[in-house]
Amino acid sequence: MRPGMHPGGVRPIVTGSNQQMTSLFSNSVLNRIERMRLNPRRRLTNRARGEHLAGKGGSSTDFADYRDYAAGDDIRYVDWNIFARLRRPYIKQFLHEEELHVVLLIDASASMLFDDKLLRAAQLAAAFGIMGLLNTERVSVYVAHQESERPAMLPPGTGRMHMRPLLSFLEQASGGGAVPVEEAIETMLRFHRGRGIAVVLSDFLTFRDLSRSFNMLYSAGLEIWGLQILGPSELQPDVQGDVRFVDCETGASLDVTGADDLLNVYHAQRHALREVIDGQCRRRNGRFLSTDASEPLDRVLFDRLCRSGWVQR
Repeated sequence: MRPGMHPGGVRPIVTGSNQQMTSLFSNSVLNRIERMRLNPRRRLTNRARGEHLAGKGGSSTDFADYRDYAAGDDIRYVDWNIFARLRRPYIKQFLHEEELHVVLLIDASASMLFDDKLLRAAQLAAAFGIMGLLNTERVSVYVAHQESERPAMLPPGTGRMHMRPLLSFLEQASGGGAVPVEEAIETMLRFHRGRGIAVVLSDFLTFRDLSRSFNMLYSAGLEIWGLQILGPSELQPDVQGDVRFVDCETGASLDVTGADDLLNVYHAQRHALREVIDGQCRRRNGRFLSTDASEPLDRVLFDRLCRSGWVQR
């Protein structure tokens, strides 16, 4: 059980002025999050009504433009005043607002249990989810931690009334198991429907290639936002002399003599992995950011994500 949480994992959500809305972050951070919005690069939206302007004409009352009449067009949208002057029919086009689906995937495998990485993933997922809900987007959450045909999931919802289920679900997020992130992505896509944004929160410590799973996200109409969360012991490991490394997910061990030389190789591989994942996201018009789980949450949310263009105030 994490510090500050009640037995059972869920801290009660109350509305009193002196009570915390959630155990994930303070009310002051929550108030700032509520004023922010997601900033997708692509307009991958669904036909249900929302707050994103569609690339095609719609049926709202906000006029957008004119276009030439074509056979089969609804004559109700012909501008007869222009036809009377020019003797040519023109169709009036209107703005159409569509709905974005925000799907949050949390990698909760055993490696995420170190250095509060899973807690930070839940905090960031809650922030992204609240931004989406308050902008009338559909938000769903998947937590992958055990090998199962069906991941722990929160069905899509929208609006402020869905904040309570979202926060409660994330407060109870548990971890363990050895499900690789690429397998978690493919499992999630079996249940997900809708175009929009896929926020993948993971340490991305995998031996496999992410190309296939990222291609599947892209083909499903989802803009990929990869957010890597690493712990301070992974960014600056303190190892000296002879050590034994044990994989927390597979149990495999490796004995090393002279760890100082190994650290240089480790850091080179870590930086190379970051560059590979960043390239995988960018080639699909997505985003990637690597963060430290010990970095203050408000700095990540209100500084790094804003400067990187992920969100806007």
